[in-house]
This record gives sequence, C-alpha cells and structure tokens, in this order.
Amino acid sequence: MKYQGRIQHWDDAKGFGFVEPNGGGTRAFVHISSFLKRSRRPVNGDIIVYEMKDDGKGGQKAASVKLLKDYKNVRSQHNAGKSGSKVAKLVVTVYCSALVLLNLIGQLPVNVTYFCAVISAIAFACYGIDKSAAKHQRWRISESKLHILGLLGGWPGAFIAQHVFKHKRSKPAFMRVFWAAASLNTFAIGVLASNVLAERWGIAIPFLHQ
Repeated sequence: MKYQGRIQHWDDAKGFGFVEPNGGGTRAFVHISSFLKRSRRPVNGDIIVYEMKDDGKGGQKAASVKLLKDYKNVRSQHNAGKSGSKVAKLVVTVYCSALVLLNLIGQLPVNVTYFCAVISAIAFACYGIDKSAAKHQRWRISESKLHILGLLGGWPGAFIAQHVFKHKRSKPAFMRVFWAAASLNTFAIGVLASNVLAERWGIAIPFLHQ
C-alpha cells in the first residue's frame, strides 16, 4: 500500500529523517537509500510517496520512496506511453484490415498480401533471435536489417515482436526510423484504398482531386 506524507526533521548530512503520513497515522523513519530514482536530494518539508515496512525494531520505515513530483512524472510518462501504444495498435489493425479488404475485393494481388504476411513473420522471428542473442552475447542482427524488413512490409510483425520480446521499443532513435518505414507503408495502402473508394463508390478524396 502506498502512502503520501511530509518529511520532517530531515538531517541531510546523515541522510535520514521521518515522514508523517497525510491525514495522520504512524510516523516512519526514512533514509536516503530508500529513494528510487530521485531528481534531487530531499529537503525538510518535501511531500513523498512511499510504502510502509517494519524496521525490525518495533518501528516503521519508509520503503520504495519517491518525491511526489518524481512520482507524478513517472505516472504521466506511463499514461502517455499507454496512450501511444493504443494508437499504434489501432494503426496496425487498420493497416492489416485494409490489406485484407483490398485483397478480398480484388484490388490487391493476393501475392502482395502473402508477401506482407511472410515478411512480417520473418521480422517477428528476427526480433526474437536478436533479443536472445543480446541476452547471451551472441552474434546480433543489425538494426539496418531490421529496418529493411519493416520497410518491405514486415513492420506489423516487427511491432508485435517489440511488445512480445520487449525489444528495441525503448530506443528513441531506432523507433523513429521504424515508424518512418511504417508510415510509408501505411501511406501507400491509404492512397490505394482512397483510389478504390473514389473509383467504386464515387467518394471524393480531396488530395486526389486537387
């Protein structure tokens, strides 16, 4: 259970003090070593978020401590990440659905759909192999090869692999290139789908009729 309280009697030279939970309750000892990824050293009066544990001496001590500001920042980043992940999953679903639909109505050669499925499976496998190689310090698959697989249409499989194996998705530079390749693929399918709508059902697509 997480508590929120204010630091009191903080001795920065010794790196410890006490925390009084907001709304009253048991006072707990808090040590500098119990802070997780703090942005600065705590000072008297700081609000912290913490867990309560027995100190083995009949008292209580604060554990897994975070400054309130740091705690809110982590939560904000986590929520932003979840939101971005939902959008990404939606893009993958729409892209794959468009491929299947275009194939079913005869506007996309079946070989293209098969190729995208196969290259996605290869990309998925390569991410898994590279993750295993990273763990066991074996020969790695270069990032350029992973990007080529994504650009050739295997990015949906690569996206799934990133989440299954928890691999590469925390590298901003890599992910920028990955999403650039995914965007090119999505744009191409979007243009094709727009042409189909315009020709079959007479729906005017602004950027196709300028």
